[in-house]
Amino acid sequence: MTDGQSAGSPVPTGDAERAEPVWVKSERQLRREAELRARGRRSVSVATASTIVVMVALVAGITSSPGWPRVQELFFSPQAFVDALPDVLRGFLLNIKIFLIAEVFILVVGLLVALVRGLRSPVFFPLRALAVLYTDVFRGIPTILLIYLVGFGIPALQLQGTPSDPVTLGIIALVLSYGAYVAEVFRAGIESVHPSQRAAARSLALSHGQTMRHVVLPQAVRRVAPPLLNDFVSLQKDSALVSVLGPLEALRQAQIHVASSFNYTPYLVAALLFIGLTVPLARFTDHLATRIARRQTGGGTA
Repeated sequence: MTDGQSAGSPVPTGDAERAEPVWVKSERQLRREAELRARGRRSVSVATASTIVVMVALVAGITSSPGWPRVQELFFSPQAFVDALPDVLRGFLLNIKIFLIAEVFILVVGLLVALVRGLRSPVFFPLRALAVLYTDVFRGIPTILLIYLVGFGIPALQLQGTPSDPVTLGIIALVLSYGAYVAEVFRAGIESVHPSQRAAARSLALSHGQTMRHVVLPQAVRRVAPPLLNDFVSLQKDSALVSVLGPLEALRQAQIHVASSFNYTPYLVAALLFIGLTVPLARFTDHLATRIARRQTGGGTA
């Protein structure tokens, strides 16, 4: 083996007439891989050390502040944490229920609005106008204000058959708000599909509906999966806003405990529960986005 071999060379073994060549890495390739491994270990060591230094400095700065004893008493009370955990956890299950129900309806509403906005025939102009009006209005209203408007406005109409349950009203408000955002995400994904895909489908005698169903939507959904998951991370957090209507979800349960004990540790309990759910979902979103980008650039399969 010579130094001119950069990656390796086949080396025959056994009988020269029948033996198959075996790939052997060259010394240069082995040195390069060893250097990369050593560099990786150094990077991990430096990152770990710098993280420890920053965390220690941060903890030392907080705990040495003049008001730390009072903050520790009000926000980090072990007894208050244990007392509030069962009720806040039970309320958090209601948050998850609201999130799961609203998510299904948001996907349906968002996709329908995006498809309506993609209709080009003049006869569908009123529907397109309503879809544009819906996205503009409900994206412009803050979510908490929309919850107030729906939660107190619909019962005030006193119409027969209208819901009065605060959880249902909160879900309706979340669907109206997030449906507008998800509709724009779907529309961006649909428009990102190259027009040649539609032209090819139409050349095969597919109708507009068949083209959207079999050609455009499968590609669009794959492209918008990461931003959709980001929206659902926000939805999980905003499910706590329904507490303004009175349901005993996590935030409301924490408020009840705070009002009775004058200790803010229950808020910390609720925050940790939300973090425990949203952080893994956020990391999964990043992982999915990386896989999609790798597949689009030819760096692997997903």
